[in-house]
Amino acid sequence: MGFRRTPSDPSFFALFADSARQLVEGAGALTALLGADADEREAILKQMHEIEAAADDATRAIVRKVGGSFVTPFDRSDIHALAVALDQCVDLMEAAVDLIVLYRVDELMPRVAKQVEVIQRMAELTADAMPRLRSLKEMDAYWVEINRLENRANKQYRRMLADLFNAKKADPLTVMKHKDIIDALEATANGFEHVAMTVEAIAVRES
Repeated sequence: MGFRRTPSDPSFFALFADSARQLVEGAGALTALLGADADEREAILKQMHEIEAAADDATRAIVRKVGGSFVTPFDRSDIHALAVALDQCVDLMEAAVDLIVLYRVDELMPRVAKQVEVIQRMAELTADAMPRLRSLKEMDAYWVEINRLENRANKQYRRMLADLFNAKKADPLTVMKHKDIIDALEATANGFEHVAMTVEAIAVRES
């Protein structure tokens, strides 16, 4: 790490940890949605909206802290980029939950559960990694594993597309609904990879 003449504000790391907790909460809501009935889905959707609002608050807190701090733990633009990337992951999970509930898809594609498992794991790994931003040491295992999981998500996404378009006598409207949902899950996995790549870039610049 480069030498800093003035100690930076350690509260940034607590703010990032708070932001990352919303990822785990959002992934939990997405997981709960898979086995929920119609009434439960509405409650989960409301919960997801609350999680997204909390994520927005966490992002604004980081941005305000950047504006009010004389010395930051790393470059201001990197702090902002990471805060936005974390928030975007919650937004993408919210979009997936929204689509499942609003489209009233009673039975999701079988591989969706596996895709959600991957997203849940990515959320947990990201939340675990945030406290280590303080030193940026031994972080490589985090972004390597996120990349592996994202590759797995990509393969599952392509298989779901194949299953969807190869289905016989598939109703076009149903196909469209399922494709929107699996697209949203794929975008979520990509969002987590973007967070990991942002962290990796910060680590390289600060080394």
